Amino acid sequence: MKNVQVGVKENIVQFVLLVIINLFVGSMVGLERTILPMIGEERFGLASMSAALSFIVSFGFSKAVLNFFAGDLADRFGRKQVLLIGWGIGLFVPIMVIFANAWWVVIVANVFLGINQALTWSMTVNMKVDLAKSTQRGLAVGFNEFAGYIGVALMAVVSGYVASTYSLSPEPFYIGIGLVVIGFILSLIVEDTAEHVKAQAKQQKQPSDTVSTWEIFKRTTWKNADLSSNSLAGLTTNLKDGMAWGLFPIFLATGGLSVAQIGTVVAVYPAAWGLFQLFTGVWSDKIGRKKLIVAGMFVQALSLWFILAVDTYFLWMVGAALLGIGTAMVYPTILASISDVAHPEWRATSMGVYRFWRDSGYAFGALFAGILADLISVNWAIGLVAALPLLSGIISSKRMKETLPVKET
Repeated sequence: MKNVQVGVKENIVQFVLLVIINLFVGSMVGLERTILPMIGEERFGLASMSAALSFIVSFGFSKAVLNFFAGDLADRFGRKQVLLIGWGIGLFVPIMVIFANAWWVVIVANVFLGINQALTWSMTVNMKVDLAKSTQRGLAVGFNEFAGYIGVALMAVVSGYVASTYSLSPEPFYIGIGLVVIGFILSLIVEDTAEHVKAQAKQQKQPSDTVSTWEIFKRTTWKNADLSSNSLAGLTTNLKDGMAWGLFPIFLATGGLSVAQIGTVVAVYPAAWGLFQLFTGVWSDKIGRKKLIVAGMFVQALSLWFILAVDTYFLWMVGAALLGIGTAMVYPTILASISDVAHPEWRATSMGVYRFWRDSGYAFGALFAGILADLISVNWAIGLVAALPLLSGIISSKRMKETLPVKET
């Protein structure tokens, strides 16, 4: 093994490059965030909310399933190889949407988007954690998620502007082709982190037991109280996000906002989510993981009810910002918590299982919200979904213990 050093400062060039790569990863999702629900309604005439939200279901389930395999593939074959494959698959997404002549083509394109996001985003976060010390995991994950969701926000604004200036398609999706090309080139430059994983494993006080993938799945899903509580919190967080992705543009359009205004409100949520992760990730390295996770789940629920209670453009932006802050309190902190608990030699697989459950929330959220919106109303769908993160926060407060490693003196 060549001589490698673990730490963000010691690997700053590679760390910054991975931050930039995840900005482009997040931008791939932001490209669709504002305009795809409206494309379904206007171009393909989808009156049913369940049908309109089917693209999120296909995205969520494909991303969830590939997340599970991505972690295992990364542990077996290396992070960089999986990252490059993810970008190659991403090229199908904008091309398919540009040439889509039926809604099912858009649904298939979002299967490819889910695969792209699972492979690329999973690898950027795992590689940053590989580079960081145990007391820097919140910082590492915070920067990763910050970059990704700033990418989501920026591209949500840009795509909304381009769509209002030109048309809903194909012009915004030309940008997507450029995103894939740049992301692939940057990923060719970055170095693999296999040696850093070996260095961390040597530093681990407890040797790794021989653990099967199925055993890791059980630990992360229900056997380990800390890992499973995190999985539930992640699932309900993204269940809320799947609902927001599909219903917010429709809800805001009903409230009388223009496409550009909707794009701004839709972008404020991931912008706050991305920005505040810079602080919440580092904060969790100081005060611990549990407090931020529990409080963040409560803030998410209250923010959704606030959005329903108000009826002006400014207050909707305030609600979107609060929702983003609540999500930011949870998102990097959960990943850091899982990194605290899982051994380096099976950490990526455990993170893959967590991300399987977390990102299946997109699909469950879209299904749940679509059915409720069709049966009752969009407002009721948003209000009922908000109860789930609240319930998860209560469960985390009862089951989880603090996972932040005690600093050695």
